[in-house]
Amino acid sequence: MNLMPDENSSTFRSLASDIEKCALCPRLRNHCKETAKKKKREFQDFSYWGKPVGGFGVSNARLWIIGLAPAAHGANRTGRMFTGDSSGKWLFGALYRTGFANQERSEHRKDGLTLKEAYISAAARCAPPDNNPTSTELSRCFRYLEAEMKVLPRKGIILALGQIAFEAVLKLLGNPRPKPKFTHNKWHQIGGRTVVTSYHPSRQNTQTGRLTEKMWMELFEGIRAELKRSSRA
Repeated sequence: MNLMPDENSSTFRSLASDIEKCALCPRLRNHCKETAKKKKREFQDFSYWGKPVGGFGVSNARLWIIGLAPAAHGANRTGRMFTGDSSGKWLFGALYRTGFANQERSEHRKDGLTLKEAYISAAARCAPPDNNPTSTELSRCFRYLEAEMKVLPRKGIILALGQIAFEAVLKLLGNPRPKPKFTHNKWHQIGGRTVVTSYHPSRQNTQTGRLTEKMWMELFEGIRAELKRSSRA
């Protein structure tokens, strides 16, 4: 079970269980199992999760963060989104500094991390080969984003990390036309929802300078400021 601190919610318990038992995509399931069996050298003593990964956070979240998919040796190992990989270091560091998390690092799902006003999930729930799920696999996983949208608050901000996550959000919100443009720290009003787009904090982006720490922190500081403003309105 990955939902904290709302782990006693029957709705979230049921959803997490459905996700963890999902076997709709044989290619992804085989990849996750093989990765969990072979392991990465530095994690040889770690017991890999190797199953689809549910979302986690609080049910009254004002910030819903949607990523791409579990990392092969990150969430596929730890069983919690963004936990135990380099992207997670960027994400949880920013969430901590802007008051959305109680600690700035997360290495495993029982390390005491809790989110405040936030919920994290992804467009795909299994680690895909080369970080590249197919359109069919994303379509099969879409039901879980739909289920989360039904139970999370309608007010607040959706943060899409990367183009694939943004495409999933657009689909959730009815595929508006003209199609909104994806770029970093771009704010949209779509179907009555506030959606923010950002480059994903992958090494491909952070190590090349496409996404800098300054850009990343400005994004989260802007989100925190907007949530404060809206709560006073």
